[in-house]
Amino acid sequence: MKKVFFTAALAMTTLFASAQFMVITTVQEASDEAEGFEMEQVTENIGLGYMLNDKITVGLQRSGEDVNGDAKFDLWARYSFGDNMWATVQAPSEESSDNLSVGVGYSLNVWSTLYVEPSYTMKLDSDSDEDGTLNLGLAYRF
Repeated sequence: MKKVFFTAALAMTTLFASAQFMVITTVQEASDEAEGFEMEQVTENIGLGYMLNDKITVGLQRSGEDVNGDAKFDLWARYSFGDNMWATVQAPSEESSDNLSVGVGYSLNVWSTLYVEPSYTMKLDSDSDEDGTLNLGLAYRF
């Protein structure tokens, strides 16, 4: 049993030693009653991603609060193609197939491992009349 435990521990440490994580967020528009910039605009949709390889990243992202005040999270995946361009799919943890969103974006390296990421996303729901949204995101890779 000790050999299995140590083998698993060694596998996990080598996995995390070569892993690349990223912290992402989407900057929200200011509310009507807000005066100026508030930090909540940046932290409302913060998330964490794990880069499986050079092309695929998966993760969780906060998507606001439910009626009880508990945080809601979305699952997301990103596929990189071309130079710093990517396609993304995002689904809430509940009723995910009904509320799927897809989009494309670009990662602009502004300093070391900090990226500004403009993107365009739209919901796949057939009942939605929205055309889609233009987003501004930030990502930090480590």
